[in-house]
Amino acid sequence: MLVQRLGAPSDFDPLLARVGDARVVMIGEATHGSYDYYRLREQFTRRLIAEHGFSFVAVEGDWPDCDRVNRSVTGAPGGAADPRLALECFERWPTWMWANAEVNRFCRWLRAWNMERPAGERAGFHGLDVYSLWESMQAIFDYLGEEDPQSLEAAQEAYRCFEPYGKQVEEYGAASRFVSARCEEEVVRLLARTRAHAASDGPDAFAAWQNAEVVAGAERYYRAMVRGGPESWNVRDIHMTDTLDRLLEHYGPESRGIVWAHNTHVGDARATDMAADGMVNIGQLGRERLGRDGVVLVGFGSYRGTVVAAPRWGSPAEAMVVPPAREGSVERRLHELMPERAVLVFGGADEPEWITGTVDHRAIGVVYDPTFESWGNYVPTRLAERYDGFIWCDETTALHPLPALSALGEMETYPAGV
Repeated sequence: MLVQRLGAPSDFDPLLARVGDARVVMIGEATHGSYDYYRLREQFTRRLIAEHGFSFVAVEGDWPDCDRVNRSVTGAPGGAADPRLALECFERWPTWMWANAEVNRFCRWLRAWNMERPAGERAGFHGLDVYSLWESMQAIFDYLGEEDPQSLEAAQEAYRCFEPYGKQVEEYGAASRFVSARCEEEVVRLLARTRAHAASDGPDAFAAWQNAEVVAGAERYYRAMVRGGPESWNVRDIHMTDTLDRLLEHYGPESRGIVWAHNTHVGDARATDMAADGMVNIGQLGRERLGRDGVVLVGFGSYRGTVVAAPRWGSPAEAMVVPPAREGSVERRLHELMPERAVLVFGGADEPEWITGTVDHRAIGVVYDPTFESWGNYVPTRLAERYDGFIWCDETTALHPLPALSALGEMETYPAGV
């Protein structure tokens, strides 16, 4: 194990050396609401793009919302001149995950960097997630209405199938237990039409295809969610990994991608108790599809601080105190051994047992109750197997949400908060 004190962006050099020729770097976060994680992830990402030619950032967010950001940062037609305008349009709760000052600063840097380069060399910003059924459906209507009115019928059939359930997509999931209520056939027809366009058209056709894949993924996700268990989690992470694969193909054979998502998605599930529950994630799937040298997984952790989260699903966000990590956890050991900030790169024969054995590792989602620390919020983890590298912040502070249009009271998705 290599340890580097972290004080400046240049201190990421050992981690960049570990990246090498990897095609994908996945960078996690132990919460969705800590300034320090977002800031350090931004610094590392800037170096990956500017010095190592990475082609895009793909985040744990909705495709339509992130597509507006992508148009802004790449200077595409119709894109906002200021990425903040696109970020403030995020409506799905929890908006603060991406509509925050930290992401805004990165996106403004990315736009400035891109504007100095030809259109074909600009780095994109995309969403991987599966939740935006209605927003993706509307985007498909908008595209087909201009480019292929004859294909509107397939989109209208899919829309009519979902329409009786309105925005309460969980009601579709419950009704889908009865075969007559399922929309699978309509969605398959819609996918076939948009795939045909994406094969022979430009970025707008690719975005429409991806929106159709989101509709298909959402249909599967909400149908699986009502049955409980790990299936809906797996549908979501397989969808996110498939989206990453499509982005790599879209950007070309020499392209390289960066993923921003929670540690629970990025860290290899096989090194946690998730595997015993039958769950997979994008970190595991990335290693399986690209090989151990093809993807580098980077986790985050901290000992204490403050975080933006919500006490209940759909309720307003607030800054909460994160208490000191409990005894026996990875975070407690790092607090005792490491400087205030550090980069760890795993590998070698002399690694200590506390990173090779199973130890509790804290995970805080968008829903958080600090009083639950004594018996929850931790994932049993073999740290050096779960990640290739780790970024340590002994104390973190809450991030700074933008005044986005928050959609309160949406349904809770499985599992809550990540």
